[in-house]
Parts: sequence; C-alpha cells; structure tokens
Amino acid sequence: MEMSELENAYYTSIKELKEGDIVKGKIISIKPKEVIVDVGYKSEGVIPRDEFREVDLEEAKEIEVYVDNVEDEEGRIVLSYKKAKEARGWQKLFSEYQEGDLVEGIVSRRIKGGYMVDVFGVEGFLPQSLSTFRSREDVTGQKFYFQIIKLSKSRTNFILSRRDAIKKEQELAKERLWNSLEVGKVIKGKVKSITNFGAFIDLGGIDGLLHIADMSWRKIFHPSEVVAVGDEIEVKVLSFDREKGKISLGLKQLTSNPWQEIDKKYPVGAVVKGKVVNIQGYGIFVELEKGIEGLVHISEVSWTKRFINLAEMFAIGDVVEAKVIGIDAKERKISLSIKQLEKDPWQDPESIVSIDSKVKGKVIGFGEGCTYVELENGLEGIVYNEDLSWTKRAIKPYDILRKGHTYDFKVLGLDRANRRVILGLKQLTPDPWPEILERYPLGKVVEAEVVKKTNFGVFVKLEEDLEGLVFAGEIDKNFMESLKPQDKIKVKIIKIEPHSAKIGLSAKI
Repeated sequence: MEMSELENAYYTSIKELKEGDIVKGKIISIKPKEVIVDVGYKSEGVIPRDEFREVDLEEAKEIEVYVDNVEDEEGRIVLSYKKAKEARGWQKLFSEYQEGDLVEGIVSRRIKGGYMVDVFGVEGFLPQSLSTFRSREDVTGQKFYFQIIKLSKSRTNFILSRRDAIKKEQELAKERLWNSLEVGKVIKGKVKSITNFGAFIDLGGIDGLLHIADMSWRKIFHPSEVVAVGDEIEVKVLSFDREKGKISLGLKQLTSNPWQEIDKKYPVGAVVKGKVVNIQGYGIFVELEKGIEGLVHISEVSWTKRFINLAEMFAIGDVVEAKVIGIDAKERKISLSIKQLEKDPWQDPESIVSIDSKVKGKVIGFGEGCTYVELENGLEGIVYNEDLSWTKRAIKPYDILRKGHTYDFKVLGLDRANRRVILGLKQLTPDPWPEILERYPLGKVVEAEVVKKTNFGVFVKLEEDLEGLVFAGEIDKNFMESLKPQDKIKVKIIKIEPHSAKIGLSAKI
C-alpha cells in the first residue's frame, strides 16, 4: 500500500505536456552550449544557449518556454525560449495592436531589400523604401517606433514602416502640443527662420511667430540682433488660435518691463551715462541699462557743427554722457542731448569771436554761392563767393579753396538767425582797386594776353589776378575769330567798375 501511494503521488506531480504548450520553468543549470530547465516534467528540458543572447542568465530565475518536443532520442524534453517569446509576441500584437498603430522595435539585422525588426520577440520586415535609413547607415541594435503596415493573422507576414511612423509621431506630437498650450506658459523652441518682422520658432512640429516687437524691451532694427537660426530659446505663449494654426510668442515677456516708471528713474533734465550700441545717419542709440536705450538725434550732438559724420565722431561701445530732454514711456522712447550739457555759444558769441579778427577754419563743404567753414572754436562760418577775391569775377569757390584744408579768414559779421560767422578771404589783403584805377586810367592803351573767347567777347589778362573783357562790339569779328589763348593784343581801357571787379576794354584803337 505504501509503495502504491508513493507512485500515485509521483505521477500526479508530473505535468501533462504536449507539443506547442507554453509553460513556466526554472533554470537549474547553465552549460557552454545549452541551458537545462525544469518544467515539472518527468525529465528536464534543454534549450540552446544562443537563444538567450539578450537575457542575463545569472539574474533569470523563472522563464517561459515553448514545448518543442515532449521527448527526443535521448528521452529529454526539447524546449525553446525563443519560440515562447515569439508566441507571446504574436499574442500581444493580435490582442493589443492593429494595422496603422505605432509599435516600438529594435533593428535586429539587415537583409536584402531592408531590415528585420524585433517587436516583442517577433521579427517584422522593414523595407528599405520605408526605412528612412541611409544605405550605409548602421542602425543594428537601435530602438525606434514603427507603424504596422501589414499584420498577417497566419503569423507569416509582419511589415513595418519607419517613414510612416515618423509622420504619425509628428502628428501625435502636434496634437499633444496643441493640447498642452496655455496663454502664459513658457515653452522651449528652436529658431527655424528669420524675417524682417520677426522669427519663426519650431516648438516641436508646430511653428510659432516671435514678432520683432516682442523680442526685446529695447529698440531693435532687425530680429538678427537678438536671435539666430538654430538657437534654442525659451519663449512665452502670448496667444494661439488652433483653427488658424497660429501661435504668438514673446521673449521680452520673460523679464520685467524696464519701462515701467521710467520717467521717475530718468526724469527730464537728468544727466546720464550710457554705451553707444547703434549708429544711424539720423543719430546714435545709447544703452542706459539692459533693455533701455535713448536716442541722441544728430541735431542734439553739437551747437555749432553743421556737417556731422556720426560714424567718425562715435564708435560702438563708446561711453557718452547726455542729458534727458524727453520721455515717452508708451512708445518706449527717451530723447537725449549731448550739446545741452554745454552752454549754447550763440547766447554770447562775442565772447568767442570778435568782428575784424583773424581766425582759422577748415573747409567742410560748398553751397550755392558760398563755402562752409568749421572754425577752431567750434562755430560754423560761411564765406560768400564775392568775399573770396578782390579781382576775380564769376568765381567758383573750389578753384580757390580745397575741402578739408585749413585757411585764415577775417571775421566780417555774425549771422545770429542762422548761427553762422560771416567770413572773408579777400579782406585779409588791402583793396587793390585804388591802385588799379591809378595804373589803368580810362583811355589808356595796354598790351594784354588772351585768356578765353565767348560769344559776348574776349577775356584778357592785364596782370596777375587781373582780367578785363573786350566786348564783342569792340573788336573786329574776323580778328576775334583768329585769336587763341596766350595771344597778345592791344586794348584800351573804356570802363572800370571796382565794386563789381569789372574792367571794360576795346580793341578798336
């Protein structure tokens, strides 16, 4: 009786197994080429060790195995870890996934025409045309998401696409992003492109617009002053419209508005210091603090200089002192003046320059019938053409003066309305006309040199810097046509006008 009971207990403890079953087993021995597993059967099972390439056998206690053969030639049960994993993988795929879904997998190997991908222990085929992988790119062992293109119920066909997965991932990412958007939320993005009016920021599949007005509290002229393509930045969501696909972003809103109560910090009349950060033709921008800039208009640079080259006077980075002369917090504008740090010299010009004094000045430009001069004391001077020479008429100032050169001049007067010192060049020498009248009395005949011919007569040189005009009616027409420059002719003085520097001549002697 005791033996019979023991036999019954032994046989009832043995599991009933059949081929195709998936059962749990314990690893009891690890050998170089095989792993011995106890599944509670009358004999232990054997599994080739290469089926456990991705399994840490030292850590593994209990595993699922597939019954391949209940008894081989040696009387052992033949098991497979790989087939159990594949079977469970197929079960998971069929129960939880369908064609079009995304599934995570590992590229296991490359084959002709594509790749094999391990998904839950099942190998699916990834055609090269659907992979997005470059032909020479090694992606073996790397994990990606794939879209299931075809899932065969017969477990013979399992096709994947990385290309379509990327599209779906992007769509899902967009959906998650739109759902997560909130006005005031700070998010990260990457500068995708820059235009004159702002920059487009890639927020992860959706572009938002960072307008130039929302980039900085300070005045900027182009978005490239703040951001560059490829920059990764944090921005604040100002507004969004999902139907129109528009997102408005802000960068300056991440910091407090420095223009609040700006009139208290920089009151009109205050003297401030700042750094030159921008130079334009109409003025210079001075940074008073981060986000706060003021403009020194070109008209507020100097009391005296008419022609100002700001790029020559200032350089980016220069520290300048200026006076606050206006504030518009709403428009974020501060008007500055450099010249108002000093007294206006035209309030008392006589203390700087006196009539009839001799001064030095540099020619800075030519106008209609005049020359502009910058005096050494900083005042602007003007020389009218009639004050350049005692004897030359119809004079062109650049025939006598050169721009950029310095000359001596005589102060003739003060033009307060136009803030100019009236200068003369000829007044530095005595008036020669009294002596000229003595040397050339009316009726006197002298020899002169032909200078040029015109349709109204011939200009001749009587002496150095002294010319006269032989009127067309006072010379024989044929004789006049035969003349050429430097020819000598006899002429008679018939008219002299010192005030207009004119001497009239006749060749009819």
